[in-house]
Amino acid sequence: MALMMVSQGLTRAQVEDPKSDVAFPDSVIDMMRGNLGQPPGGFPDSIVKKVLGKEKPNLERPGKHLKPADFEALRTELQAKFPDEEFDDEDFNGYLMYPKVFTDYVARHEQYGPVRVLPTKNFFYGMEEGEEISATIDPGVTLEIRCQAISDITETGEVKLFFELNGQPRTVRIKDRSAVASVKANPKAEAGNGKHIGAPMPGVVATVAVASGQAVKKGDVLLTIEAMKMETSITSDQDGTIKAIHVTPGAQIDAKDLLVEFE
Repeated sequence: MALMMVSQGLTRAQVEDPKSDVAFPDSVIDMMRGNLGQPPGGFPDSIVKKVLGKEKPNLERPGKHLKPADFEALRTELQAKFPDEEFDDEDFNGYLMYPKVFTDYVARHEQYGPVRVLPTKNFFYGMEEGEEISATIDPGVTLEIRCQAISDITETGEVKLFFELNGQPRTVRIKDRSAVASVKANPKAEAGNGKHIGAPMPGVVATVAVASGQAVKKGDVLLTIEAMKMETSITSDQDGTIKAIHVTPGAQIDAKDLLVEFE
């Protein structure tokens, strides 16, 4: 909730104002439903009504309504998704609690390898010229990686990396995401235009639930955005027909970027 308010520049008064339209993250909606339990005294009625609308929250212990889990069936389900991976009990517990997050994590692991062994700073920001790091990928197997040089950005937004892997020279081309972002700017939603749906915060488009020409009702989910470990559903604020979808799953977006346009 705090991250949402900071990223969208919202004040407490704006969040509490019944006339102010706010796209709440799914995690906040889930919390107000009572799926994490209730604090002493409960949540403020005005906030619960603002977030849930006519939906009634669960005031009982959340676990009371959970169906018994079939551990063996769920283990089989997880293994079927990733037949080449081996999962211990810690992995399985992660899948039980956060199935989508864990599935995304394993899929990235299969695509990029064990990136979890990289230093956090390098995972997020890459390496600088002359920097050297060590990464232990298996017991007794350590990679020594040294960044030698980074080329200038090409017209296609790529850079060439020159590095050493255990003393052996290597070269690879990669997309410079900051360069791509500076080259291509997404259209912005027009202020006051009721036919434009803009992004409430920067992030990545996770899913798109509608298509051009589709009729939707007020409250229908149009798409979801992931930002700062939050997933936010963008819902329609009106009945109408979709004229155009301006984003695709996986697209990087900034605040106020035009997402959906109504006829």
